[in-house]
Amino acid sequence: MDARTQTILNLFHESWTETLLRYDDLITNYSGFERFKPLREFILKLQVQGEDKYFRIGTSVHYLIISRSVNHGLRTDQKSIKIDVINENDYYVTFRDDTVTYREYRLQTLDDPRMYKLLKTLKDTLVD
Repeated sequence: MDARTQTILNLFHESWTETLLRYDDLITNYSGFERFKPLREFILKLQVQGEDKYFRIGTSVHYLIISRSVNHGLRTDQKSIKIDVINENDYYVTFRDDTVTYREYRLQTLDDPRMYKLLKTLKDTLVD
């Protein structure tokens, strides 16, 4: 494995660690964030499946972004999956770039075949 590939894998892995710590903090220390527990469990499930080698993740307070971006932040042309937590077991999921929404779903569980299809579609895009 070359140095650039190892650097990308390290950056991807670090983003998962930081995001999980952020959700742990929100769930433990702030009222109303219990609804993020299923999202946190979904992140852990993906990590166990090795998806942290393919994606960078990041969070705003109310949503999770999954991308193939090497760097923090997205350019306007970079595709990503955005998971908005509406309530526990109520998610608004989009596959998009900054200007176009390619797919959008309202899901009751993140363990939905449509979610995995979006991940596969995103995985087929270039790391950049």
